[in-house]
Amino acid sequence: MRRLLVEYKASERRVCGLMQVPRTSCRYRSRRDDNVLREQLQHLAREHPRFGYRRLHVMLRRDDVNVNHKRVQRVYREMGLSVKRNRRKRLTRALQPRPVLTAPGEQWSIDFASDVTAAGRRIRVLSVVDAFTRECHALEVDTSFPSRRVTRVLDRAIERFGQPQAIRCDNGPELTSRHILAWAIDRKIDLLHIRPGKPTENAYVESFHGRLRDECLNTSWFWNLFDARSKIAAWQHAYNHTRPHSSLDYRTPNEFAQQWQTNQASATLRPDPPALLEQSTL
Repeated sequence: MRRLLVEYKASERRVCGLMQVPRTSCRYRSRRDDNVLREQLQHLAREHPRFGYRRLHVMLRRDDVNVNHKRVQRVYREMGLSVKRNRRKRLTRALQPRPVLTAPGEQWSIDFASDVTAAGRRIRVLSVVDAFTRECHALEVDTSFPSRRVTRVLDRAIERFGQPQAIRCDNGPELTSRHILAWAIDRKIDLLHIRPGKPTENAYVESFHGRLRDECLNTSWFWNLFDARSKIAAWQHAYNHTRPHSSLDYRTPNEFAQQWQTNQASATLRPDPPALLEQSTL
């Protein structure tokens, strides 16, 4: 507002009238002391430099800080903490509807990401994500992943989380070999290969890799393979148990999975309606 007054040499009354803004709002200056909130935001932003104000607001609420999200946004912008994001060009394509998932284990999504260590050694990261709960069941780091190594990682995930009905993946040589096809047939798991050049058909793991690269790979310096495994494993634990997920109503994947199990358990223990009981007795 002041810039407009100086640039066009107009009165405050004239500018407020043209913009239809009350002069009291134009002159308003907040008298709140935001020093404590600034310190809390600064501390959280140092721990999570790629979090926006919405996720930082959720983290503050977890610490019993009762503050409005609009106030957090205002202080967040004043401190210059806004995360810069590059907008990608969107192409208009005919999209195929995704299957509606209703339970964990209906479909897993797997894919690979890559990075380098300080010595220039190439490393690869195998991700296994549940498409319903968004939980990361495995985040394996190594220099290469032959098909037998992939199935060993999947076997360990199955032992811990149960067997999925289907696994969605791309058409890489590790995921189309005879070994993994035979493994899937033996396990009675459907392998859903996406169409070539259509990574959006495996959107859940692609979105996960975007968060992995933005919050871990691009912000960490890996001295060697063992250092990469340690830091990526720590990020995986934080992703499953600490990081608020926007598509899960800002709950963590672990919280969402536990809440779903609780709801299912209460639904099975719920007594039948009287009408159904009368019909069953006839």
